[in-house]
Amino acid sequence: MSLPKRVVLVGPMGAGKSTIGRMLAKELGYRFIDSDRLIEERCGANIPWIFDVEGEDGFRQRESAMLSEVSAMTQTVLATGGGAVMKPENHAFLRHDATVVYLRTSIEQQVERTRKDRNRPLLQNDDPEAVLRGLFEVRDPLYRKLAHIVMHTDKKSPRLVVRQLLNRLKPKTPRHKRRVKKEGRNHA
Repeated sequence: MSLPKRVVLVGPMGAGKSTIGRMLAKELGYRFIDSDRLIEERCGANIPWIFDVEGEDGFRQRESAMLSEVSAMTQTVLATGGGAVMKPENHAFLRHDATVVYLRTSIEQQVERTRKDRNRPLLQNDDPEAVLRGLFEVRDPLYRKLAHIVMHTDKKSPRLVVRQLLNRLKPKTPRHKRRVKKEGRNHA
């Protein structure tokens, strides 16, 4: 078993995709791409401005174009925006030559992690928790459908999540194979 050509992180706002992605890329020796930051760099504007001027549809079109381009890259860890899974045409881009990891977190953890962030246009209203619950209802099944690996991030440090992910992504060592064989004999 070899390392995946790409690792794609999906999940809701506040799950830790950017932080964990950056750390994971460093550990794997891969380049890190944050899809929202890349869109901002190319537009010369932040996400809230893009939403204000072009609406969510305009932003999603930009996102799809960027995902198509990035899907051809190898040795990359990609942190996606929470809504990247909403367009069915993005699913092929996300899974192409990649291991998709769903970073799953509770609504409560999302509220805590996003409460002061003004760069999240969908949460700029009177009841961000209700918005997060609604998004979860719609998006969780899509994240699960696309994911090869589901990692729970609640109450875990990013370093612990990265370590657990590395254990799932990296080829097993001969020592591990010996341990598995030995355990198998004990159960016979």
